[in-house]
Amino acid sequence: MNKNLVLTAAIGFQLSQLQLFIKSLRKYYKDEICFIIGSKDLEIENELKKYSCACIKTNIDKRDIQLKRYKIFLDFLIGKKFNKILFCDSRDVYFQSNPFDYLYKGSINFFLEDKKIKDCRFNSEWIVKTYGKKILEELSEKIISCGGTILGNQNSIEKFLRLMIDETSKHKFKKRLKYILTFRRDKGGRGSDQAHGNFIAHRKLIEGSFFYTNADGPIATVYHLGQIRFNKNHQLINSQEEPYLVVHQFDKKWEYFLNAINYLKKKFKIS
Repeated sequence: MNKNLVLTAAIGFQLSQLQLFIKSLRKYYKDEICFIIGSKDLEIENELKKYSCACIKTNIDKRDIQLKRYKIFLDFLIGKKFNKILFCDSRDVYFQSNPFDYLYKGSINFFLEDKKIKDCRFNSEWIVKTYGKKILEELSEKIISCGGTILGNQNSIEKFLRLMIDETSKHKFKKRLKYILTFRRDKGGRGSDQAHGNFIAHRKLIEGSFFYTNADGPIATVYHLGQIRFNKNHQLINSQEEPYLVVHQFDKKWEYFLNAINYLKKKFKIS
């Protein structure tokens, strides 16, 4: 049987910011992990190799990797065969179990937040400045699909990566005039690939797309999570009292997660 794969990027981070991700993941999961790291991140590379991770080294600026990671990952998959693939963020993610130990319903699975696109000024602006107001009107009532955790079979993930490459190329974020005139980056464009991901997900451009709600799905996106509850083992639990397999954006709610993170740091011997 083919192995599973976790794909993630870690450009511009310190090793300390990645320890919870890799140590919690390796406690439950033994298959393949691939990181994109900076060409000079020798300390990170050496540490990740201790956990049997593949490292793709690049000179791409940390401000550009969010859009360029799709092509890097697609190239990495050439000639390889995996069962399922988790595409995810790294710095703000930790694991409470094996992310693949679940009977996922879709060929590709998207994980919803607890907020409509129209009610989030960031997602709304990203869509307007990439696709325009007409597409925002079309998607406004949809629940935000998180771009930081997507899981599917290899064919579907490869199709997602190709679509992201195509969509981010055709529908670039439109910078404000002052940034155009001064040849500067528009910070408002950071995270704008959320617009392209939501367009792909909600248009169901990939056959077999399935959406899990934030409240009762296997993966939590914390920022807009309606109820934040833990069991006696400091595990974040969903509406069915089951621990989430993956916790994303925990740093957005430190007031709730401080005890859980301190517990995990002691458990995994993270200083």
